[in-house]
Amino acid sequence: MKNSLNTRKIVITIIMGIISVIFISPFIWMITTSFKLEIDVFNYPIEWIPTRTNGFANYQEVWFGNDPFYLYYWNSIKVAVMTTVVSVIVSALAAYGFSKVKFGAASMLFLVVLATYMVPPQASIVPQFLLYRGVGLFDTHLGLVLIGSFSALGTFMLRQFFMGIQDDYIDAAKMDGAGHFRIFFSIAMPIVRPAIATYAILRFIWTWNDYMNPLIFLRTDSLYTIQLAMEKFATINGQFYALTMAAAVSAIIPLLIVFIIGQRQVIDGIALGGVKG
Repeated sequence: MKNSLNTRKIVITIIMGIISVIFISPFIWMITTSFKLEIDVFNYPIEWIPTRTNGFANYQEVWFGNDPFYLYYWNSIKVAVMTTVVSVIVSALAAYGFSKVKFGAASMLFLVVLATYMVPPQASIVPQFLLYRGVGLFDTHLGLVLIGSFSALGTFMLRQFFMGIQDDYIDAAKMDGAGHFRIFFSIAMPIVRPAIATYAILRFIWTWNDYMNPLIFLRTDSLYTIQLAMEKFATINGQFYALTMAAAVSAIIPLLIVFIIGQRQVIDGIALGGVKG
């Protein structure tokens, strides 16, 4: 029986390994192609390790060419970081309020918040566009930040974790004279820190990958985010696959860095969600 189980684990491991290689192979091809000469991109059989390389010339063209990526990188980093910070603070405060602050309309207000999540984003684009143009937030980064700073999903997600905090901690802090803000920052947030970090990572990724909102609410080229820059770059240089792959690799590097740094927090957040309550 033991040998049978070991054989089964080995077979499953091999199958999962093969599937992993299949899934990661396009990513590997993208990275290797970004260093190739254009004439070698479609060599057959595929050169996973290029015999001739262009060095970092493709990346130099992407970053410092006619449409420099460093400007669009700065725009995306600024919008993504500001949106993440504001969204985490707002969602965490709202989640704490709905889970630990007792007031009569709490359930009703929370249902209203959830109801906003059921409205497709496309349905609110026109009202948002008219509102932003009317108040002067159209074609600004501040407008993009405000669009992504209020998340019903983030409030719902964090509320579930705040509900897992024992009320005894809250009551003990109140007896010591602590108010809700002191309890929130000194007790509640440290306990659910993995969940907050998980949501922050997700919020950053969602904002970084957002294409629709920048496309609609930005008009000035110098304000473009990396997603609009990728579309523009592909339109101009789409026939040059090595350059396009270098631009694509550049666009996903921050996401990889964020996930590598925060993966432990994501794992802890999943574990906290599995044992809460």
